[in-house]
Amino acid sequence: MSSTTPAVVLSGITKRFPGVVANSDVHLSVQVGEVHALCGENGAGKSTLMKILYGMQQPDEGTIEVAGEQVRFRTPADAIKAGIGMVHQHFMLADNLTVQENVVLGAEALHGIGGKARKRIQELAAATGLTVDPGVLVERLGVADRQRVEILKVLYRGAKVIILDEPTAVLVPQEVDELFTTLRGMQQQGFTFLFISHKLDEVRAIADSVTVIRRGTTVGTADPKAVSSRQLAEMMVGSELPSPETRESTVTDRVVLRVENLGLVAAEGTRPVLDDIDLVVRAGEILGIAGVEGNGQTELVETIMGIRKAHHGRVVLSSSALGDRDLTRLGTLARREAGIGYIPEDRHRQGLLLTQPLWANRILGYQTRRPVSKGQWLDLAGAKQDTTRIVEDFDVRTPSIDVAAVALSGGNQQKLVVGRELSGDPVLLIASHPTRGVDVGAQALIWDEIKNARARGLAVLLISADLDELIGLSDTIRVMLRGRLVADADPATVTPEDLGSAMTGAGATGAVAAEHAPGAAKASESEGE
Repeated sequence: MSSTTPAVVLSGITKRFPGVVANSDVHLSVQVGEVHALCGENGAGKSTLMKILYGMQQPDEGTIEVAGEQVRFRTPADAIKAGIGMVHQHFMLADNLTVQENVVLGAEALHGIGGKARKRIQELAAATGLTVDPGVLVERLGVADRQRVEILKVLYRGAKVIILDEPTAVLVPQEVDELFTTLRGMQQQGFTFLFISHKLDEVRAIADSVTVIRRGTTVGTADPKAVSSRQLAEMMVGSELPSPETRESTVTDRVVLRVENLGLVAAEGTRPVLDDIDLVVRAGEILGIAGVEGNGQTELVETIMGIRKAHHGRVVLSSSALGDRDLTRLGTLARREAGIGYIPEDRHRQGLLLTQPLWANRILGYQTRRPVSKGQWLDLAGAKQDTTRIVEDFDVRTPSIDVAAVALSGGNQQKLVVGRELSGDPVLLIASHPTRGVDVGAQALIWDEIKNARARGLAVLLISADLDELIGLSDTIRVMLRGRLVADADPATVTPEDLGSAMTGAGATGAVAAEHAPGAAKASESEGE
């Protein structure tokens, strides 16, 4: 291969599914040693295109060239042999195995499973800066280290072209900087990256070129240094997009959610997962919770929702219809019926029945309430009618409400979930990573819907790994670390870097105030009420 031969060329790629053309005459050329970003809305065809390049699907039309030679991949194993690897957004690691065991798993024939394998892993880590101990259990690793293991897995198998699917989705700013430093160093060694991301500022920071796909077709390729994020967004969706930021306060004095001294212990004698959490959310307020994943945010949400049983403490919900109501001993359905809407962090596992039609997913969690039920009976006509309304109001792109949820793109699945949860007239919305893995168009719609609901008096508890989203939407931000609320931040003045420092335990800055002692915090909240 000459120095001018592209690493990968996709020409005229077309892929059809029943009733849908996922890719239509897509063209993509990636040069050796570059970071080439691929951008587009959910459902634009990015995932299908990458699955074709990685051998998970075969194109109906078009050709693939790798290092100047035309190839046809029938399986991912064929792509791996040709030097192509893929790091998926959702890590595929076994927590109960060591780093070495995870890297070697399925590739034992290369260097065995002992000393030679360990030496090869250490060589790759040293050469690329992906430093990690081969002998440590994966369950003990943070998110950034797990990602390094995933990259080492594909390098171990000989990849020179690496597909990175939303690699920064769960990283804090400092970890993003470390990843980008690693990628730039690997570029110098001749590695090539296909970088899929919805974060356009990050795309412009790391990519050498950007190809935009819209509705399955290549729109064009741009120099990220010569275009703005807004211009890229316009290429992706055909219009300028709003920012999440709003500084017009709608916060009232009426407390909707009160969490008091909430504690959760995973096992007797272990460190608390939640350590005496106290918080208040008022009508018209978005309270944001910042924290590196794994510091108790998931457990906090699931304990408030009744999915987990608190070791001690109380959860109290207040509404004009029911007054103050202690939810501590109630189950999840009763809490939802009391007025809590819930956007879960994993829409596939907790938010949708993927094999069921959209109208059945409208019923999910609301089976005891109108418009999807009449007394003890489900009202299927009402469910279908309201699903049609949600599809129209929330721009859920689907050929029919009768299709299975799995047939929708991630962004459209999320819009369906958001539409359902806001349609139940909640007094409190718990939004856990509400725009994770969605495109800029769906993100903007979800931001607007949450802001509009807040303006109508909805109380919102927001958990997000997107610090720009957290800062832009929240009226107040509290930082969670090792199961405790350790600091407060004012969204009007705090920066992502400030939050990132507090989230990783580096300490509070002037823009992030350390949390009061527990007694003082309670007193302060009481005075504010």
